[in-house]
Amino acid sequence: MRATDLGVRFGGLPRGPLNAITDVPGVLVGHSTVIEGEGALRVGDGPVRTGITVIRPHGGEPFAEPVFGGFHRLNGNGEFTGIHWVEESGLVTGDIGLTNTHSVGVVRDTLVDMAARRLGSRGDEWFLPLVGETWDGVLSDIVGQHVTPRHVREAWGDAHGGAVPEGSVGGGTGMICHGFKGGIGTSSRVVAVGDDRYTVGVLLQANHGRRERLSIAGVPVGRLIPEAEFPVPASAPGQGAGSVIGVIATDAPLLPHQCRRLAQRAGLGIARCGAVGEHSSGDLFLAFSTAARGAIPADDGHDGRAELLELTSLSNRAAGLLFDAVVDAAEESVVNAMLAAATMTGRDGATAHALPHDRLRELLRTDASAQRVAHEG
Repeated sequence: MRATDLGVRFGGLPRGPLNAITDVPGVLVGHSTVIEGEGALRVGDGPVRTGITVIRPHGGEPFAEPVFGGFHRLNGNGEFTGIHWVEESGLVTGDIGLTNTHSVGVVRDTLVDMAARRLGSRGDEWFLPLVGETWDGVLSDIVGQHVTPRHVREAWGDAHGGAVPEGSVGGGTGMICHGFKGGIGTSSRVVAVGDDRYTVGVLLQANHGRRERLSIAGVPVGRLIPEAEFPVPASAPGQGAGSVIGVIATDAPLLPHQCRRLAQRAGLGIARCGAVGEHSSGDLFLAFSTAARGAIPADDGHDGRAELLELTSLSNRAAGLLFDAVVDAAEESVVNAMLAAATMTGRDGATAHALPHDRLRELLRTDASAQRVAHEG
């Protein structure tokens, strides 16, 4: 189930063919999902509801062929390794991993090891992968650190173009969004800039938000489907204390500061669904453009190539035409993450209920009828 299956539109821009981040040519996504055990928590044994998602900015080596990127922090109770260099240099120089909070280290270290092996390391290379996290400790034995190098390699090897599995997969396996089961969601938009067409794709790991604030297509779903009807699982940090990691990709020719501005707009998309950037939330967004792939020296020009780079970019005004795409695709990605996720029971019997499709259809239909009556009246 996706938002398109409900006939819900988010903005007026056309979606890409797959309505996914992989509509941006060259972008690859892979998952490794870890679901093991049930019953009471036994730290180190389970139950386990976790995983990893890998996003490869293009089909080559981002260490050898960096792309321009930018970062935005809506609220900072979270981690995204390698981000300081993105902010300093404007470059995305590594693969991107999304996982749970306590598995950031093993994911980062494994991505480094994999890159060194692929490139025939001499032992003096420099690698800085980008790894973001959200907390899945409500449903999973997060302290047990069940994501291993094998899972990282599986996700990297699974990375492909085409349709992207959503919901309780990869890094999104144990995540909860607005009190319903959350996880991975993605969406895309196509933007006309003069005679050219560019694609903007968003992928979110959605683990944020409070039930009462959830809004879908303007309908206050969270208040109309209250906790009394579909309970919210107990959570030590409290409802709304989760996080969301967002990755925005585009083939539009952008400079780093323009990528940063795209990343900033993702926060507006999740806000449409009711997010406010809670005090304990880590809401972190990375955007990159694939357009300059191959034009940027991997080591800032010290490989013998010319020190002067000849680049093409959109003007700031033209780049601003992409903002709608980011906001609309981010909003739809939140909804897709919830629609794709099935009800999941994890540690100690904690249950995250799926967003009920039939109930949502009824609410959207009722709202559409009410708006039509109001308009005709």
